[in-house]
Parts: sequence; C-alpha cells; structure tokens
Amino acid sequence: MLTRNPCIARLKSGYLFPEIARRRREFAAAHPDAKIISLGVGNTTEPVLPHINSGLVEGARRLGTAEGYSGYADEGFEELRRRISEVYYHGAFGVDEIFISDGAKCDIGRLQVLFGGSAKVAVQDPSYPVYVDGSVFAGAAGAGTDTGYQGITYLPCTADNGYFPNLARLPQNSLFYFCSPNNPTGATATRDQLEALVKAALRTGSIIVFDAAYSSYIRDSAIPTTIFAVDGADECAIEVNSFSKSAGFTGVRLGWTAVPKKLRFEGGESVLADWNRVCGTIFNGASNIAQRGGLAALDDEGRKELRALTDFYMENARLIRTAMQKHGVPCVGGDNSPYIWARFPGEDSWDVFSRILEKCHVVTTPGSGVGPAGRGCLRVSAFGHRADIEEGVRRLARLWDRG
Repeated sequence: MLTRNPCIARLKSGYLFPEIARRRREFAAAHPDAKIISLGVGNTTEPVLPHINSGLVEGARRLGTAEGYSGYADEGFEELRRRISEVYYHGAFGVDEIFISDGAKCDIGRLQVLFGGSAKVAVQDPSYPVYVDGSVFAGAAGAGTDTGYQGITYLPCTADNGYFPNLARLPQNSLFYFCSPNNPTGATATRDQLEALVKAALRTGSIIVFDAAYSSYIRDSAIPTTIFAVDGADECAIEVNSFSKSAGFTGVRLGWTAVPKKLRFEGGESVLADWNRVCGTIFNGASNIAQRGGLAALDDEGRKELRALTDFYMENARLIRTAMQKHGVPCVGGDNSPYIWARFPGEDSWDVFSRILEKCHVVTTPGSGVGPAGRGCLRVSAFGHRADIEEGVRRLARLWDRG
C-alpha cells in the first residue's frame, strides 16, 4: 500500500473555509429557527449581468454548430488574451505573455509546480490560505508551528506598519506572494510602496507573484491596479487575476496570468517558457463558453456592467465599514476593496467569531485562520444580497447592546 504524501501530512489543520462551514452547520443544527447571514466567505451572490451573460449564452450556442465548435485552446483564445492586454495593461504584453486559466487560485497552485519544493517562500501575514497551503503541498515548507510553517517567511502586515511589510526581511532569491487589494485585510498598496516592493525583489533576486484578483474594486485613481504599472516589474513579477469577483464568475471559472518575456530564473532560463510547458502539460485550457463571457465582459458594454457590479458590492462594503466604525471598531478596507478587516485587540479571533454567530447569527472569517498576524481580527465580506447586508449590519449592533 502506498504511503501518504508527507507534504500533505504536514498541514496543520483543515482548510479554513470548510472549518467555518462546519461550525455554521453545527450552530444551525442547534438553532434550527435561526436565519444565519454570511458575511464570511468571499463568494459572489448577484446574477451575472445581461450583456456579459449573453456572451456565455453565445459561447454555448456556438458549440452546437459545426462552424462555431471549438476544442482545446490551452493558452486561451488569442482574441481574449489581446483584449486583456489592452484593458488591463495598456497593450504592454503580447498575446504569448497572457495565459487564460480557470481562475487565479488555480493558477497559484500551478505556479508551485513551476518553482518546485526547493523554492524559498515569503508571504504577507495574514494572507490568502492557498499561498501557504500550496507551498506546503509542493514541499517548500516544513513542519507547522504556532507561528506558521518552517521554511516560510511571514512578513507581518498589521495596523502598526500600515499593512505593508518590512521588505528588509525579504529573503534572498525567494518567491514572494503579494496581494493588493489584499485578501483578507482589504488594504491596498500605494505606488510608492509597490515601487519599493519591486526594488526589493530586484535587489534580492526574488520573484513576486502579484495577486490582483480584487483590482477592479480600486476606486482611488492614485492606487495602481497592476504591479506592472511600476518600472522594472516585468523583470521580477508574475501577475494573476480573475473574472470571479469583477464579473461574478465564481461559478463560471475564468482568470489569467501575465508572465513577462523579460522574467528569468537565476541561470538565465525563461520563466515564460517553463510556464508554457507547465500549462500545456497539466492544463487543457479554460472553458470556451467562459472565454466568450470574458470577451463580452471586456467590450464597452461589458466594462460598464463590471463597474456596476463592483459598485454594488462596494456600497455593501461602505454599509459594513460605517457600522463597525460607528461602534468604535478599528477597521481597514471597504474603500478600495470588498473586504473589511476589523480588529478586536486582546481577543481570540475564533472567540469573536463564535460570539457574533451566537449573538447576531452572522458568519464572519476569523483572522487567526489566515496567518499568525491575524489574531484578534475578523474579515467581513461585502459579497451578499443588499437586504442581507442591511440586516446583518443591524444584527451586528447586538454586540454592543447591554441588554
């Protein structure tokens, strides 16, 4: 009988979101009359808007015709790759530098294959769980401890440092996962900060995996929506992005990764060439139906719908953040991000999670589940129907009721 993969055996506990779901089920079973509202998991709730949906419908229709049928398209439709370069990167990338995928999270997992288990890994702390857990899967991390995994460098991003890491601690020749707008904290990096990040990567010989999945929520024009807005980033960065949160494609699955031709390994080998090989070997391309939806999302009418959908969720975020601040809860996010990071100093995140669930019947995300620096914090998500958000905000006031 085969033995278990020792890398998977190193995982400290279950994946965060299934654990949240388990606790929610237990509470619901004990309180069958309670209507639970989720402000926790970042799953979109609103329908795909009409013009973008028509692209999906057209994609399905084409597959039913001899002239419209299409099969494998490993790197993605050339037309879609060109449009992504035009819309998100001002045409800076060729179609061979854009790879269409089934979502940013999936690409992040495949990137682990590209760099292998010997790569030194650094992450923002707190961070999206796949950065750390994916590194463990790949063998780039040792045993887990109370402060994280051995072999992974955690760079705290807290209120004390304005949610931007101390780049002096970035190891030489490391793979650094960086997300802005950040999941879970909702914090965004300024242009100056991103310039410092690129300089640090070039100085240390590191490669940045820049997660821009929430870039469509940035409303401040001074904040870059891509790492490639910074000079030199094409020599030290890969960017992943997604239609999941901007177009409501969480159930459709469509994203992309931009890999510059200038990006090289230490020995001078092309990162782009290796990524092309990885994708061609273990991935057969995103759904052709989804790609038609992506094309519709990036024409003039589709881009108006992207803005309308993200505006809807940003109003939800404003309602949540305003309610938290009204009761004196220190927060970040909710202005250029659909997440609000609420701090409860001196408290345990899971205890606060339980108190809110029991008293308010509202689900949130405990900060300690996304990194050591998340202790005493909660992520609150703006993804929800407006009526649920408004009711959830009213219920949260119960936390401060003295009755």
